[in-house]
Amino acid sequence: MKFGKVDHPEIIDFTIPETHKDTLSLLRNFKKPEKPSVFVGCAKWNRADLKGFYPRGTKDELEYYSKQFNSIELNATFYRNFPAQQFEKWRDKTPNNFKFFPKLGQEISHWKRLNGVEEVVNSYLYNFSNLQEKLGTIFLQMHANFGPKNFSTLQNFVESWPKETPLAVEVRHKDWFANKAIAEDFYQLLEANNVANVLVDTAGRRDMMHMRLTNNEAFIRFVGANHPTDYDRLDDWNHKLTEWIDAGLQNIHFFIHQNLEKESPLLATHFIKNLNSQFKLDILLPNHSDSQTTQIDLF
Repeated sequence: MKFGKVDHPEIIDFTIPETHKDTLSLLRNFKKPEKPSVFVGCAKWNRADLKGFYPRGTKDELEYYSKQFNSIELNATFYRNFPAQQFEKWRDKTPNNFKFFPKLGQEISHWKRLNGVEEVVNSYLYNFSNLQEKLGTIFLQMHANFGPKNFSTLQNFVESWPKETPLAVEVRHKDWFANKAIAEDFYQLLEANNVANVLVDTAGRRDMMHMRLTNNEAFIRFVGANHPTDYDRLDDWNHKLTEWIDAGLQNIHFFIHQNLEKESPLLATHFIKNLNSQFKLDILLPNHSDSQTTQIDLF
């Protein structure tokens, strides 16, 4: 992921901001879970991106990936509306506890900008539904030039979304966060409709670390910088999630990106180890080929 990339990540202050006060107020409406529901994954399963992750001779990348991770942030659907049969195949070749978190297509978010999209949204929803119990939260990512002047368009979309289908929304225009009143209207829209507010942890856009959850789901897109600080940042997230779980957070969906994706599985392994230890979970740890495992020593 190139979004938020900077040339010198070592000069960025990656300190996680304090939790928004309304996040804590919201979470206190829920009972602290014995164990949170946690899904951690990468953005894609392509061998070319996750270089060194797949053992030599791997014939089916998704089949192997899904035995190493419990989820995938399915970015491929942003570029193409795959047919229902493809989702059936993906469902059938993955383990029972695996989930897909697909992105709505760019036709919806970027080309038509949420206008006149009922037919294409219904097509995506039908195709996604063929994942059945393996369908996680669907997410909508708006273009960076989609600003608050389009609030009513976003409002119509969110309010029309089928309530039985989990949705997360990511807005990128800086004006959504620069003005407190605008930000509050946006947060209230999502909260009133039980829609998750996507958090993006990336070097060049620290304003997207708004720390405002709008339902009982932390949907977090972590963008590493291929830099040693990536591991410290993940440790900080472990502490932040502890705070939120203690307050009542039940669902964590955490997806790891890199400017160069090949190191994403290494970051994920580090993060999952800490989660398992901290929350007494048993999330499977990904395997790594020898060539990739040594990559961690290169930092």
